[in-house]
Amino acid sequence: MIKYKNKTFRRQVANSYVCDRCKKEVSVDDIMELQEWHRVSFVGGYSSVFGDGCKVEADICQNCLLELIGAFCRRTEEECV
Repeated sequence: MIKYKNKTFRRQVANSYVCDRCKKEVSVDDIMELQEWHRVSFVGGYSSVFGDGCKVEADICQNCLLELIGAFCRRTEEECV
């Protein structure tokens, strides 16, 4: 639990998301597109090609993700529509 003592905090609310690859901007009002928005976030481990202990992040739209991993990802037939 966090307790605050007579302090007011400003809360930031997202207005849009921008794909780090294609720079496509999606409004938070576009519910259908946001459902397929992807955020990659991890910390590089020991001897990582990304750098030891480096935080790595990327926001990627569904079209770019398909282009990047489409040939390598596995899809389960029973769950695909």
